Amino acid sequence: MALIVHKYGGTSMGSTERIRNVAKRVAKWARAGHQMVVVPSAMSGETNRLLGLAKELSPEIASDGVLRELDMIASTGEQVSVGLLSIALQAEGLEAVSYAGWQVPIATDSSYTKARIQSIDDKRVRADLAAGKVVVITGFQGVDDKGNITTLGRGGSDTSAVAVAAAMKADECLIYTDVDGVYTTDPRIVPEARRLHTVSFEEMLEMASLGSKVLQIRSVEFAGKYRVPTRVLSSFTPWDIDLVEEAKSGTLITFEEDEKMEQAVVAGIAFNRDEAKITVAGVPDKPGIAFQILGPVADANIDVDVIIQNVSHDGKTDFSFTVHRNDYARTIDLLKNKVQQQMGAKEVTGDNKICKVSIVGIGMRSHVGVAAKMFRCLSEEGINIQMITTSEIKTSVVIDEKYMELAVRALHKAFDLEQQAA
Repeated sequence: MALIVHKYGGTSMGSTERIRNVAKRVAKWARAGHQMVVVPSAMSGETNRLLGLAKELSPEIASDGVLRELDMIASTGEQVSVGLLSIALQAEGLEAVSYAGWQVPIATDSSYTKARIQSIDDKRVRADLAAGKVVVITGFQGVDDKGNITTLGRGGSDTSAVAVAAAMKADECLIYTDVDGVYTTDPRIVPEARRLHTVSFEEMLEMASLGSKVLQIRSVEFAGKYRVPTRVLSSFTPWDIDLVEEAKSGTLITFEEDEKMEQAVVAGIAFNRDEAKITVAGVPDKPGIAFQILGPVADANIDVDVIIQNVSHDGKTDFSFTVHRNDYARTIDLLKNKVQQQMGAKEVTGDNKICKVSIVGIGMRSHVGVAAKMFRCLSEEGINIQMITTSEIKTSVVIDEKYMELAVRALHKAFDLEQQAA
Protein backbone atom coordinates (compact mmCIF):
# COMPACT_ATOMS: atom_id res chain seq x y z
CA MET A 1 0.00 0.00 0.00
CA ALA A 2 1.42 3.38 -1.06
CA LEU A 3 0.68 6.90 0.15
CA ILE A 4 -0.26 8.87 -2.97
CA VAL A 5 -1.00 12.59 -3.34
CA HIS A 6 -3.23 13.68 -6.24
CA LYS A 7 -3.48 17.31 -7.35
CA TYR A 8 -6.24 18.45 -9.70
CA GLY A 9 -6.25 21.79 -11.53
CA GLY A 10 -9.15 24.18 -12.01
CA THR A 11 -10.18 22.73 -15.36
CA SER A 12 -10.47 19.26 -13.81
CA MET A 13 -12.73 20.78 -11.13
CA GLY A 14 -14.64 22.98 -13.58
CA SER A 15 -18.13 21.49 -13.16
CA THR A 16 -20.02 19.06 -10.93
CA GLU A 17 -19.69 16.44 -13.68
CA ARG A 18 -15.90 16.85 -13.77
CA ILE A 19 -15.73 16.77 -9.97
CA ARG A 20 -17.70 13.52 -10.06
CA ASN A 21 -15.11 12.09 -12.50
CA VAL A 22 -12.27 13.21 -10.19
CA ALA A 23 -14.02 11.42 -7.32
CA LYS A 24 -14.34 8.24 -9.40
CA ARG A 25 -10.62 8.40 -10.30
CA VAL A 26 -9.57 8.94 -6.68
CA ALA A 27 -11.90 6.13 -5.58
CA LYS A 28 -10.22 3.79 -8.08
CA TRP A 29 -6.84 4.47 -6.47
CA ALA A 30 -8.26 4.16 -2.95
CA ARG A 31 -9.97 0.84 -3.72
CA ALA A 32 -6.65 -0.47 -5.06
CA GLY A 33 -5.39 -0.12 -1.46
CA HIS A 34 -3.58 3.23 -1.59
CA GLN A 35 -3.82 5.90 1.10
CA MET A 36 -5.04 9.01 -0.74
CA VAL A 37 -4.54 12.73 -0.10
CA VAL A 38 -6.13 15.01 -2.72
CA VAL A 39 -5.31 18.70 -3.30
CA PRO A 40 -7.75 20.38 -5.72
CA SER A 41 -7.68 23.89 -7.16
CA ALA A 42 -10.68 26.20 -7.26
CA MET A 43 -13.17 25.59 -10.07
CA SER A 44 -11.82 27.07 -13.32
CA GLY A 45 -12.37 30.80 -13.57
CA GLU A 46 -13.49 31.14 -9.95
CA THR A 47 -10.32 32.78 -8.57
CA ASN A 48 -10.30 35.24 -11.49
CA ARG A 49 -13.96 36.04 -10.83
CA LEU A 50 -13.32 36.68 -7.14
CA LEU A 51 -10.23 38.82 -7.73
CA GLY A 52 -12.09 40.70 -10.50
CA LEU A 53 -14.72 41.75 -7.96
CA ALA A 54 -11.96 42.89 -5.61
CA LYS A 55 -10.22 44.84 -8.38
CA GLU A 56 -13.38 46.87 -9.01
CA LEU A 57 -13.30 48.10 -5.42
CA SER A 58 -9.55 48.27 -4.81
CA PRO A 59 -7.41 51.44 -4.63
CA GLU A 60 -4.85 51.87 -7.43
CA ILE A 61 -1.82 51.01 -5.27
CA ALA A 62 -2.45 47.88 -3.20
CA SER A 63 -1.41 48.26 0.45
CA ASP A 64 -0.63 45.34 2.78
CA GLY A 65 -4.13 45.67 4.15
CA VAL A 66 -5.64 45.27 0.68
CA LEU A 67 -3.38 42.30 -0.10
CA ARG A 68 -4.52 40.61 3.12
CA GLU A 69 -8.15 40.92 2.02
CA LEU A 70 -7.32 39.62 -1.47
CA ASP A 71 -6.02 36.44 0.18
CA MET A 72 -9.14 36.19 2.33
CA ILE A 73 -11.27 36.43 -0.83
CA ALA A 74 -9.18 34.21 -3.13
CA SER A 75 -8.91 31.37 -0.60
CA THR A 76 -12.66 30.73 -0.71
CA GLY A 77 -12.50 29.20 -4.20
CA GLU A 78 -10.52 26.19 -2.95
CA GLN A 79 -12.72 25.82 0.14
CA VAL A 80 -15.71 25.28 -2.13
CA SER A 81 -13.75 22.73 -4.20
CA VAL A 82 -12.65 20.56 -1.27
CA GLY A 83 -16.16 20.46 0.13
CA LEU A 84 -17.70 19.48 -3.20
CA LEU A 85 -15.06 16.81 -3.86
CA SER A 86 -15.50 15.31 -0.38
CA ILE A 87 -19.26 15.07 -0.95
CA ALA A 88 -18.65 13.42 -4.35
CA LEU A 89 -16.27 10.90 -2.73
CA GLN A 90 -18.87 10.10 -0.08
CA ALA A 91 -21.36 9.48 -2.90
CA GLU A 92 -18.83 6.91 -4.19
CA GLY A 93 -19.09 5.11 -0.86
CA LEU A 94 -15.78 6.35 0.56
CA GLU A 95 -15.19 8.12 3.85
CA ALA A 96 -13.77 11.53 2.98
CA VAL A 97 -12.97 14.66 4.95
CA SER A 98 -11.91 18.12 3.75
CA TYR A 99 -9.63 20.67 5.41
CA ALA A 100 -8.73 24.28 4.66
CA GLY A 101 -5.01 25.16 4.83
CA TRP A 102 -5.40 26.75 8.27
CA GLN A 103 -7.00 23.58 9.67
CA VAL A 104 -4.13 21.22 8.78
CA PRO A 105 -2.33 23.65 9.45
CA ILE A 106 -0.06 24.66 6.56
CA ALA A 107 2.11 27.38 8.15
CA THR A 108 3.39 30.16 5.86
CA ASP A 109 5.11 33.52 6.14
CA SER A 110 3.05 36.73 5.89
CA SER A 111 3.82 37.69 2.27
CA TYR A 112 0.20 38.11 1.19
CA THR A 113 -0.66 36.88 -2.35
CA LYS A 114 2.72 35.09 -2.64
CA ALA A 115 3.38 33.45 0.73
CA ARG A 116 5.93 30.69 1.23
CA ILE A 117 5.23 27.46 3.09
CA GLN A 118 7.32 27.07 6.26
CA SER A 119 5.96 23.85 7.74
CA ILE A 120 3.05 21.41 7.60
CA ASP A 121 1.59 19.67 10.64
CA ASP A 122 0.45 16.29 9.30
CA LYS A 123 -0.84 14.70 12.54
CA ARG A 124 -4.51 15.25 11.78
CA VAL A 125 -4.13 14.01 8.21
CA ARG A 126 -2.23 10.86 9.25
CA ALA A 127 -4.90 10.03 11.83
CA ASP A 128 -7.61 10.28 9.15
CA LEU A 129 -5.62 8.15 6.69
CA ALA A 130 -5.07 5.51 9.40
CA ALA A 131 -8.85 5.48 9.90
CA GLY A 132 -9.32 4.67 6.22
CA LYS A 133 -10.45 8.12 5.07
CA VAL A 134 -9.55 10.01 1.91
CA VAL A 135 -8.25 13.45 2.95
CA VAL A 136 -8.98 16.46 0.73
CA ILE A 137 -6.89 19.60 1.45
CA THR A 138 -7.24 23.06 -0.06
CA GLY A 139 -4.38 23.97 -2.36
CA PHE A 140 -2.96 27.46 -2.81
CA GLN A 141 -3.29 28.59 0.81
CA GLY A 142 -2.08 28.45 4.38
CA VAL A 143 -2.00 30.52 7.56
CA ASP A 144 0.64 32.86 9.01
CA ASP A 145 1.76 33.02 12.63
CA LYS A 146 -0.87 35.69 13.39
CA GLY A 147 -3.72 33.51 12.13
CA ASN A 148 -4.20 35.37 8.83
CA ILE A 149 -5.14 33.33 5.75
CA THR A 150 -2.42 33.57 3.08
CA THR A 151 -2.21 32.38 -0.51
CA LEU A 152 0.84 31.08 -2.35
CA GLY A 153 0.50 32.88 -5.69
CA ARG A 154 -1.08 31.65 -8.90
CA GLY A 155 -0.49 27.94 -9.45
CA GLY A 156 0.04 27.55 -5.71
CA SER A 157 -2.00 24.35 -5.54
CA ASP A 158 0.92 22.56 -7.22
CA THR A 159 3.18 23.81 -4.43
CA SER A 160 0.69 22.75 -1.75
CA ALA A 161 0.41 19.26 -3.22
CA VAL A 162 4.16 18.66 -3.48
CA ALA A 163 4.74 20.20 -0.03
CA VAL A 164 2.11 17.88 1.49
CA ALA A 165 3.71 14.94 -0.35
CA ALA A 166 7.13 15.98 1.01
CA ALA A 167 5.87 16.43 4.60
CA MET A 168 4.15 13.05 4.55
CA LYS A 169 6.96 11.29 2.64
CA ALA A 170 4.46 10.20 -0.02
CA ASP A 171 5.50 7.55 -2.53
CA GLU A 172 4.51 9.79 -5.46
CA CYS A 173 2.78 13.08 -6.18
CA LEU A 174 0.58 13.02 -9.28
CA ILE A 175 -0.24 16.44 -10.75
CA TYR A 176 -3.34 16.06 -12.94
CA THR A 177 -3.70 18.92 -15.37
CA ASP A 178 -5.24 19.82 -18.73
CA VAL A 179 -2.09 18.72 -20.59
CA ASP A 180 -0.78 15.17 -20.71
CA GLY A 181 2.77 15.99 -19.61
CA VAL A 182 5.72 18.32 -20.10
CA TYR A 183 6.39 19.27 -23.74
CA THR A 184 9.44 20.59 -25.55
CA THR A 185 7.47 23.85 -25.73
CA ASP A 186 3.84 24.99 -25.73
CA PRO A 187 2.01 22.90 -28.41
CA ARG A 188 -0.38 25.81 -28.96
CA ILE A 189 2.52 27.78 -30.41
CA VAL A 190 4.48 24.90 -31.96
CA PRO A 191 2.11 22.07 -33.04
CA GLU A 192 5.17 19.80 -33.55
CA ALA A 193 6.12 20.07 -29.86
CA ARG A 194 6.73 16.65 -28.32
CA ARG A 195 5.90 15.21 -24.92
CA LEU A 196 8.87 14.18 -22.77
CA HIS A 197 8.55 10.83 -20.96
CA THR A 198 11.06 12.03 -18.37
CA VAL A 199 12.63 15.39 -17.56
CA SER A 200 15.38 16.02 -15.04
CA PHE A 201 14.58 18.01 -11.92
CA GLU A 202 17.12 20.67 -12.96
CA GLU A 203 15.57 21.10 -16.41
CA MET A 204 12.07 21.27 -14.95
CA LEU A 205 13.23 23.85 -12.40
CA GLU A 206 14.66 26.05 -15.14
CA MET A 207 11.63 25.61 -17.41
CA ALA A 208 9.24 26.48 -14.57
CA SER A 209 11.27 29.55 -13.60
CA LEU A 210 11.46 30.70 -17.21
CA GLY A 211 7.75 30.72 -17.94
CA SER A 212 6.66 27.12 -18.61
CA LYS A 213 3.20 27.11 -17.04
CA VAL A 214 2.97 23.33 -16.52
CA LEU A 215 4.17 23.52 -12.89
CA GLN A 216 4.69 26.41 -10.50
CA ILE A 217 8.40 26.85 -9.75
CA ARG A 218 8.05 26.44 -5.99
CA SER A 219 6.41 23.05 -6.47
CA VAL A 220 9.49 21.97 -8.45
CA GLU A 221 11.77 23.40 -5.74
CA PHE A 222 9.93 21.32 -3.12
CA ALA A 223 10.11 18.22 -5.32
CA GLY A 224 13.87 18.68 -5.69
CA LYS A 225 14.65 19.58 -2.09
CA TYR A 226 12.73 16.63 -0.65
CA ARG A 227 13.18 14.31 -3.66
CA VAL A 228 9.46 13.79 -4.14
CA PRO A 229 8.80 11.67 -7.24
CA THR A 230 6.44 13.92 -9.19
CA ARG A 231 4.46 13.06 -12.32
CA VAL A 232 2.53 15.43 -14.60
CA LEU A 233 -0.37 13.71 -16.36
CA SER A 234 -3.74 14.37 -17.95
CA SER A 235 -7.01 14.53 -16.03
CA PHE A 236 -8.89 14.07 -19.31
CA THR A 237 -8.08 10.39 -19.75
CA PRO A 238 -11.14 8.27 -18.85
CA TRP A 239 -11.34 7.89 -15.06
CA ASP A 240 -11.54 4.10 -15.42
CA ILE A 241 -8.27 3.81 -17.38
CA ASP A 242 -6.18 0.85 -16.16
CA LEU A 243 -4.37 1.89 -12.97
CA VAL A 244 -1.00 0.45 -14.08
CA GLU A 245 -1.21 2.29 -17.40
CA GLU A 246 -2.21 5.54 -15.67
CA ALA A 247 0.64 5.25 -13.16
CA LYS A 248 3.16 5.22 -16.07
CA SER A 249 1.61 7.97 -18.20
CA GLY A 250 2.56 11.65 -18.49
CA THR A 251 6.03 13.00 -17.66
CA LEU A 252 8.04 11.89 -14.64
CA ILE A 253 10.41 14.40 -13.06
CA THR A 254 13.53 12.38 -12.32
CA PHE A 255 16.56 12.94 -10.12
CA GLU A 256 18.97 10.68 -11.96
CA GLU A 257 20.55 11.88 -15.20
CA ASP A 258 20.57 8.87 -17.48
CA GLU A 259 22.51 8.48 -20.72
CA LYS A 260 19.47 9.06 -22.88
CA MET A 261 19.01 12.50 -21.36
CA GLU A 262 22.58 13.43 -22.21
CA GLN A 263 21.84 12.98 -25.92
CA ALA A 264 19.44 15.93 -25.92
CA VAL A 265 21.48 19.14 -25.83
CA VAL A 266 18.31 21.22 -25.45
CA ALA A 267 15.29 19.67 -23.73
CA GLY A 268 12.83 22.49 -24.30
CA ILE A 269 12.01 26.10 -25.09
CA ALA A 270 10.37 28.17 -22.34
CA PHE A 271 8.91 31.64 -22.68
CA ASN A 272 7.34 34.26 -20.45
CA ARG A 273 5.11 37.14 -21.53
CA ASP A 274 4.68 38.44 -17.98
CA GLU A 275 7.86 40.52 -17.99
CA ALA A 276 8.55 44.25 -17.95
CA LYS A 277 11.89 46.03 -18.32
CA ILE A 278 12.91 49.05 -16.26
CA THR A 279 15.95 51.26 -16.90
CA VAL A 280 17.46 53.72 -14.44
CA ALA A 281 19.55 55.96 -16.70
CA GLY A 282 22.49 58.21 -15.84
CA VAL A 283 23.32 56.89 -12.39
CA PRO A 284 26.76 57.51 -10.80
CA ASP A 285 29.04 54.53 -11.52
CA LYS A 286 30.28 53.78 -8.02
CA PRO A 287 30.26 50.84 -5.56
CA GLY A 288 26.86 50.06 -4.04
CA ILE A 289 24.81 51.39 -6.96
CA ALA A 290 23.01 48.07 -7.55
CA PHE A 291 22.03 47.88 -3.89
CA GLN A 292 20.76 51.49 -3.85
CA ILE A 293 18.46 50.67 -6.78
CA LEU A 294 17.45 47.09 -6.01
CA GLY A 295 17.41 47.30 -2.18
CA PRO A 296 14.16 49.34 -2.05
CA VAL A 297 12.68 47.07 -4.77
CA ALA A 298 13.46 43.98 -2.69
CA ASP A 299 12.07 45.68 0.45
CA ALA A 300 8.79 46.11 -1.44
CA ASN A 301 8.75 42.31 -1.98
CA ILE A 302 9.18 42.69 -5.76
CA ASP A 303 11.15 39.93 -7.49
CA VAL A 304 13.85 41.01 -9.96
CA ASP A 305 14.84 38.72 -12.81
CA VAL A 306 17.38 39.74 -15.49
CA ILE A 307 19.86 42.49 -14.53
CA ILE A 308 22.26 44.39 -16.80
CA GLN A 309 24.58 47.31 -16.00
CA ASN A 310 26.01 49.12 -19.02
CA VAL A 311 29.59 50.28 -19.49
CA SER A 312 30.35 53.56 -17.74
CA HIS A 313 30.73 56.84 -19.70
CA ASP A 314 31.93 59.98 -17.91
CA GLY A 315 31.32 58.36 -14.54
CA LYS A 316 27.66 57.58 -15.36
CA THR A 317 26.01 54.30 -16.30
CA ASP A 318 22.57 52.87 -17.13
CA PHE A 319 21.12 50.08 -15.00
CA SER A 320 18.36 47.83 -16.44
CA PHE A 321 16.40 44.97 -14.91
CA THR A 322 13.16 43.05 -15.42
CA VAL A 323 10.25 42.46 -13.03
CA HIS A 324 6.90 40.71 -13.31
CA ARG A 325 4.50 42.80 -15.38
CA ASN A 326 2.09 43.01 -12.43
CA ASP A 327 4.83 44.79 -10.44
CA TYR A 328 5.73 47.21 -13.27
CA ALA A 329 3.70 50.28 -12.21
CA ARG A 330 4.59 49.83 -8.54
CA THR A 331 8.33 49.52 -9.34
CA ILE A 332 8.35 52.61 -11.60
CA ASP A 333 6.48 54.57 -8.92
CA LEU A 334 8.90 53.41 -6.21
CA LEU A 335 12.02 54.31 -8.22
CA LYS A 336 10.74 57.74 -9.31
CA ASN A 337 9.56 58.75 -5.85
CA LYS A 338 12.17 57.17 -3.58
CA VAL A 339 15.32 56.37 -5.54
CA GLN A 340 15.83 58.63 -8.58
CA GLN A 341 16.39 61.94 -6.81
CA GLN A 342 18.25 60.40 -3.89
CA MET A 343 20.94 58.89 -6.14
CA GLY A 344 20.97 61.59 -8.79
CA ALA A 345 19.73 59.44 -11.67
CA LYS A 346 18.85 61.17 -14.94
CA GLU A 347 15.56 59.31 -15.57
CA VAL A 348 13.55 56.14 -14.96
CA THR A 349 12.02 54.54 -18.06
CA GLY A 350 10.27 51.26 -18.72
CA ASP A 351 8.85 48.90 -21.32
CA ASN A 352 6.06 46.47 -20.45
CA LYS A 353 5.82 44.99 -23.95
CA ILE A 354 8.78 42.63 -23.73
CA CYS A 355 9.07 38.88 -23.20
CA LYS A 356 11.73 36.34 -22.29
CA VAL A 357 12.53 33.29 -24.42
CA SER A 358 14.86 30.57 -23.11
CA ILE A 359 16.49 27.33 -24.20
CA VAL A 360 16.99 24.71 -21.46
CA GLY A 361 18.93 21.43 -21.34
CA ILE A 362 21.39 19.61 -19.10
CA GLY A 363 23.25 18.62 -22.29
CA MET A 364 24.34 22.26 -22.62
CA ARG A 365 26.93 21.59 -19.91
CA SER A 366 28.96 19.40 -22.21
CA HIS A 367 28.31 21.06 -25.59
CA VAL A 368 29.86 24.31 -26.84
CA GLY A 369 28.30 26.78 -29.25
CA VAL A 370 24.69 26.29 -28.09
CA ALA A 371 24.14 29.96 -27.16
CA ALA A 372 25.80 31.08 -30.42
CA LYS A 373 23.39 28.85 -32.36
CA MET A 374 20.48 30.48 -30.52
CA PHE A 375 21.72 34.00 -31.28
CA ARG A 376 22.32 33.15 -34.97
CA CYS A 377 18.81 31.70 -35.27
CA LEU A 378 17.22 34.87 -33.83
CA SER A 379 19.44 37.08 -35.99
CA GLU A 380 18.32 35.25 -39.14
CA GLU A 381 14.71 36.00 -38.16
CA GLY A 382 15.52 39.70 -37.69
CA ILE A 383 14.84 39.59 -33.93
CA ASN A 384 16.80 42.07 -31.81
CA ILE A 385 18.05 40.84 -28.42
CA GLN A 386 17.71 43.44 -25.64
CA MET A 387 19.14 41.47 -22.70
CA ILE A 388 20.86 38.09 -22.21
CA THR A 389 21.26 35.91 -19.14
CA THR A 390 22.78 32.44 -18.87
CA SER A 391 23.30 29.60 -16.44
CA GLU A 392 24.97 26.22 -16.80
CA ILE A 393 21.89 24.66 -18.41
CA LYS A 394 19.99 27.60 -19.91
CA THR A 395 20.30 30.72 -22.04
CA SER A 396 17.58 33.38 -21.89
CA VAL A 397 17.02 36.45 -24.04
CA VAL A 398 14.69 39.41 -23.57
CA ILE A 399 13.07 40.49 -26.84
CA ASP A 400 10.11 42.55 -28.06
CA GLU A 401 6.89 40.75 -27.14
CA LYS A 402 5.57 40.82 -30.72
CA TYR A 403 8.39 38.47 -31.84
CA MET A 404 7.81 35.85 -29.13
CA GLU A 405 5.95 33.19 -31.13
CA LEU A 406 8.27 33.59 -34.13
CA ALA A 407 11.31 33.15 -31.84
CA VAL A 408 9.90 30.04 -30.14
CA ARG A 409 9.02 28.36 -33.45
CA ALA A 410 12.40 29.21 -35.01
CA LEU A 411 14.37 27.92 -32.00
CA HIS A 412 12.28 24.74 -31.72
CA LYS A 413 13.13 23.98 -35.36
CA ALA A 414 16.78 25.05 -35.09
CA PHE A 415 17.41 22.58 -32.25
CA ASP A 416 15.44 19.74 -33.95
CA LEU A 417 13.21 19.33 -30.91
CA GLU A 418 10.39 17.74 -32.85
CA GLN A 419 12.70 14.92 -33.99
CA GLN A 420 14.55 13.79 -30.88
CA ALA A 421 13.56 10.51 -29.29
CA ALA A 422 11.55 11.08 -26.15
